[in-house]
Amino acid sequence: MEANPKNVFTIKVEDGKPGKDGQPAVGPVFRSVLAKDGFPELEPDMKTSWDVFRVAAGKYPNNRMLGWRPFKDGVPGPYLWKSYKEIYDEVLQAGSGLQHLGVKPGSRVGIYGANCPQWIVAMEACNANSLICVPLYDTLGAGAVDYIIDHAEIDVVFIQDKKIKEILSPNCKSAKRLKALVAFTSATSEQIKEADNIGMKMYAWNDFLKVGKDNPRQPCLHKQVIYALSCIQVEQADSPKDLNALRDDIVELKPTLLVGVPRVYERIYEGILKAIAELRPLRRVIFNALYNRKLASMKAGYSHKTASPFADMLAFRKVKARLGGRLRLLISGGAPLSNEIEEFMRVTTCAYFIQGYGLTETLGPSTVCYIDDMALVGSAGVPATYTEIRLEEVPEMGYDPLAVPSRGEICIHRKFLFAGYYKSPELTNEAIVDGWFHTGDIGEMTPDGILKVIDRKKNIFKLSQGEYVAVEYLEKVYGFPPLVEDIWVYGDSFRSSLVAVVNPHEENTMKWAQSNGYKGSFAEICKLEGLKEYILKELAAVAQKNKLRGFEYIKGIVLDPVPFDIERDLVTATMKKRRKNMQNYYQSEIDMVYKKLEAQKNAAKSK
Repeated sequence: MEANPKNVFTIKVEDGKPGKDGQPAVGPVFRSVLAKDGFPELEPDMKTSWDVFRVAAGKYPNNRMLGWRPFKDGVPGPYLWKSYKEIYDEVLQAGSGLQHLGVKPGSRVGIYGANCPQWIVAMEACNANSLICVPLYDTLGAGAVDYIIDHAEIDVVFIQDKKIKEILSPNCKSAKRLKALVAFTSATSEQIKEADNIGMKMYAWNDFLKVGKDNPRQPCLHKQVIYALSCIQVEQADSPKDLNALRDDIVELKPTLLVGVPRVYERIYEGILKAIAELRPLRRVIFNALYNRKLASMKAGYSHKTASPFADMLAFRKVKARLGGRLRLLISGGAPLSNEIEEFMRVTTCAYFIQGYGLTETLGPSTVCYIDDMALVGSAGVPATYTEIRLEEVPEMGYDPLAVPSRGEICIHRKFLFAGYYKSPELTNEAIVDGWFHTGDIGEMTPDGILKVIDRKKNIFKLSQGEYVAVEYLEKVYGFPPLVEDIWVYGDSFRSSLVAVVNPHEENTMKWAQSNGYKGSFAEICKLEGLKEYILKELAAVAQKNKLRGFEYIKGIVLDPVPFDIERDLVTATMKKRRKNMQNYYQSEIDMVYKKLEAQKNAAKSK
């Protein structure tokens, strides 16, 4: 066996420039080595998002495309499937139905509900007819949906059955502008009558497809250029968003590709560690020895397949089996994943594991990792083929792209970016300057053009002593103690210290309670002052280990036994924290923590 030589993925096409005349400094411009002579031409039959689906359906008509698990009495059944040909026919019928309703190219079509096969059909129907697809996330409240329908001037909404009542509610004033509602499955006679009373048609799914079948039209395409693809997780519309049920889905599906946000991989990681902890001591020692051996070989340049076939056969095939047994590639996106977990997944899953980075505004992934290159662990990868990337100075945060390491706001240039924010020219002009899109994310770039996402420009605040705090970085650091399931760090310019809301890890917390003589439910244990004190000590130890500055230490905490969830509107569908919502939700408890800290401070002064 021979290790792979060092790979070269990027070229530097421009040097960095110092700031002058009030303009910020910018770092070097990097481009993919695949585009060293300029952005290559696209394949002639793959120039639009519709082409991607059309070509796939033509090549693989009988392959399974969309699958879902129907629920009966709350229990998921086996996966049911539709082929590419079946979905393609439904898309043509849905598109014809939209044309029959008089929906013209350039019009906006909303899709309101959880991911399901009908969601994808509606989206592809938009792609086929030059319609703008406007996702109305199933987590949005009635007020937000009303605003979006009006602001985006939506004509038709495809809708999950249980959401119909929200559109037909008198509080949804914008419903009057809609031409039609199309239910994902069915609509009641009462709902059809209510819709008719406010001047719009209401269709059950199959009825709408029949309208299109009886009135066939050809797709109506404009120049929708696509330079990158993003993956969409499809799940049954009525299934709970429960990461704990993920393993059951994976075992049932036996996927070859898994795409998820970091929280998904954190849960998988925790599950594997739990299984390892239950092994006999000798087997744990053997597992760890095999892990270290394979990791060392991979860092030396060997592929995951050749690093240690013996370790794969003896230990890691069991991890592979826990993930369905057929996985070939795992992709993480949406937020940075810790180095520790990425390394673990690369070693133990017997599959390729990569991260990527991109935004809706950049039409998909802007950076990609390459398989079997450990130099990319912990990074978002290198510029994608049709992308150029540079960093821009953020002086108020101390980020300098010309320093070592090079750090600053990630700016992206592509042959095509998004057209702009609808009805927001000022916001568009602020985001796109001289052809460069300013992401708002803070990156760190190596001299080889490898990008890490380390912070968020807007998720910073200044404490009363004038120090800036990068909150997302701290949450990543503080998320490692065994008793911490999740954490939200808070501070403001009127306070000199940080506090946090912690979701304790239930199993580890109950073990702690048992070993310390406490009894009660998980919720009752989370009310114990002793638990708060213990977790604070754990957080302090993490801060010390990571050499955080004094003002970055967390001084007080609130414990919430209920995980940050979509139902309370505390996180997005991709588990990103809604910080303003979290502040509003926990404000009274935060104020109590600060009062307690102030009292302790005054008591110490009086001694």
